[in-house]
Amino acid sequence: MARRCVLTGRQPAFGHHVSFSKRRTNRRWEPNLHYHRVWLPEEQRYVRLRLSTAGLREVQKKGLLAALRDRSLTLKDVER
Repeated sequence: MARRCVLTGRQPAFGHHVSFSKRRTNRRWEPNLHYHRVWLPEEQRYVRLRLSTAGLREVQKKGLLAALRDRSLTLKDVER
């Protein structure tokens, strides 16, 4: 399964770890993802989503359906 936020689309970033001697080795920055159950009062049920912390903050601020509408997504696009 891809490490990707279903709302914001955040995914791993790639780059180099640079040591003191300036030797470069590959590394990857993982997004801060969490599985979270979000209550949908319109449908009287929980939805389990894999969200980054930025996505989780957006859902808490706007609500799930409003956050999806702002990004032109539907519930079927993000539901597992």
